[in-house]
Amino acid sequence: MDTDSPAHPTWLPAQVLRVRDGRLAEAPQTDRLAEETPIALEYNGISHATMLATPADLEDFALGFSLTEGIVESARDVRGIELREECDGVVVEVEISSACAARLKERRRAMSGRTGCGLCGVETLPEVVRDVAPVAGAPALPLAAALAAMQALRERQPLHTATGATHAAGWADADGRLQWVREDVGRHNALDKLVGALARADVGAAQRAGSLIVVSSRASFEMVQKTAAAGVGMLAAVSAPTALAQRLAQRLGVGLMGFMRGDDATVYARQERIAG
Repeated sequence: MDTDSPAHPTWLPAQVLRVRDGRLAEAPQTDRLAEETPIALEYNGISHATMLATPADLEDFALGFSLTEGIVESARDVRGIELREECDGVVVEVEISSACAARLKERRRAMSGRTGCGLCGVETLPEVVRDVAPVAGAPALPLAAALAAMQALRERQPLHTATGATHAAGWADADGRLQWVREDVGRHNALDKLVGALARADVGAAQRAGSLIVVSSRASFEMVQKTAAAGVGMLAAVSAPTALAQRLAQRLGVGLMGFMRGDDATVYARQERIAG
């Protein structure tokens, strides 16, 4: 598996004692554990956030996070991404346009000036559910394409196969062909990495609107919001969505499917995005 930070492996060996049929094994065995590494994001030299993530595809992660969190409006606003190894993790230095940097500083000042208990104030809600533009209309995606993409995702998760501890997000075109897959210990991180890969590949807006993202997790409102921010017309998840995710998908024009198991699925929002 390729990684932007080779000094930090994506998994590590560990000695474990297995239990089978209610009995302890007589001797330890070697297993593989997915690595979690602190990843610090800096914008124009100012620390913004530190997250635990799988230390792979970090340039995709930085670009995708910047886009889905509204820090930049397009990939062109990112002037450069540099990785700096630290003893305990990786610092990702992102250089953004002066206009985006000024807007980010203003947002940080507004957030730091608030008092009280977090989400109690109405003024904090836009920081949680951001003002993301609805996804453009596109021809309905064939159901068979969505089912094929999810099946393909299960077969393209080498880190999960090795460790059983990671999530994946994949992007498929209108024919259900899975083009990119990104893995991470966090489902949001995996999706950000995928969005970054899409941006770096310069996939056009019309192609995105008629495509789908498949994820190995449940569909939270944040996953829907990130999908809409990427301009992708459908999000398909292995597990269920939340009620807020369903409402947000309906508002943002994102087709939302869940409980995709084999040939079974449930369509929760924007049924016009899928065709039988």
